[in-house]
Amino acid sequence: MPEIDAVDRQIIAELQGDFPICARPYARAAENLGITEAELLARIERLLAAKVLTRFGPMFQIEAMGGAFVLAALAVPEDRFDAVAACVNALPEVAHNYRREHALNMWFVLATETPAGIAAAINRIENDTGLVVHAFPKAREYFVEMKLAVRQ
Repeated sequence: MPEIDAVDRQIIAELQGDFPICARPYARAAENLGITEAELLARIERLLAAKVLTRFGPMFQIEAMGGAFVLAALAVPEDRFDAVAACVNALPEVAHNYRREHALNMWFVLATETPAGIAAAINRIENDTGLVVHAFPKAREYFVEMKLAVRQ
């Protein structure tokens, strides 16, 4: 595990919510943290490169922006898994893709700019792979705020 100092811990703790919405959000966040904007950006890049952070960015409510997303799964024959994963992952609509120990052994999220884009992406995957995509649209919206504590 890479070393993180007190400033890194403060960045992780403080930037999990209430990120400034303004013309220069990183400058404002840096000011609130008592560091420069350049230092904040460099530290975030270092934390991402070291995999201390796996992602740094906003979470959007895609439907409110006119888009759509859906959890989807495939039952992929083991001898085709890598080829199918490469095909699925090549689509810009695929947010992430995971192998699972289940009859439906490939799970991924489709995110599109419009609701019609989901059907188009599913059709493309089915046509390209010859496999049936099982789509699991969201039935209900939940808000779960998760803030992680940084160990000292």
